[in-house]
Amino acid sequence: MAITRQTMTDEQRKSVALEYLKAYDNGGVTSTGGSILDLFAGDAQVYFPKWGLANGKDEIGKLFGEVGSRGKSIRHDYAGFNWIFTGTDLFACEGTSYGEHADGPWRAGVPEWGAGRWCDVFEVRDFLIQRCFIYLDPDYAGKDTARYPWLAGKTPDKG
Repeated sequence: MAITRQTMTDEQRKSVALEYLKAYDNGGVTSTGGSILDLFAGDAQVYFPKWGLANGKDEIGKLFGEVGSRGKSIRHDYAGFNWIFTGTDLFACEGTSYGEHADGPWRAGVPEWGAGRWCDVFEVRDFLIQRCFIYLDPDYAGKDTARYPWLAGKTPDKG
């Protein structure tokens, strides 16, 4: 845990999270041309479903490389974000996304039960992401239906 040195407003924390999301959409490159990893503290943690917990920039880079290698493109729908602030360094962002995965395209709401809706819980301090826990369905192609009785026989194109 880093020692807090700079007081931040919610809007400043939000700007760090937005820079991260936009860098993710831009193949890991920030608006200034730097690496997405520059937005993280050295001892940061990132959680991604079906991958697990990455500790530190090296593991976070591995997580992003492995998860990102399955996607061809992603876009977050920035205009529809819901920001939930707690009055501390911890806050959440809920939103939707669309793009193309190695197994095909996806869009939030198409079908309604498919991938594309997500919620990230951030901890931002000293203008760096200390923690980012990502909550979403990583089955972007919508192929994991056999294990769920309510989805048996459904496909992404048939809802």
